[in-house]
Amino acid sequence: GRARKEDPVQAGAGVRLHAKPGAMVRAGEPLMTLLTDTPERFGRAREALAGAVVIAPEGDRPAQQLIIDRIA
Repeated sequence: GRARKEDPVQAGAGVRLHAKPGAMVRAGEPLMTLLTDTPERFGRAREALAGAVVIAPEGDRPAQQLIIDRIA
C-alpha cells in the first residue's frame, strides 16, 4: 500500500489472487485482481507485475517446491 516508507499506507491497495501457482486455468479466466484507492497508479502496478505470470503449455505442470530449506 505505499510507494515510500514516508507515505501513508493505503489500506485498500492489494492484489487478490484467483489462481494458485500450478493451477490449471482456461483462456479468459482472471488470474488476479488489482485493488487500489488511487486508480492512476494501476500503470505502475501492472509494470511491477509484468513477467510475474508464466503460462505453460497444456498438460505441462511445473513442479512446485514445497520445502525451501530445513533448519537443523
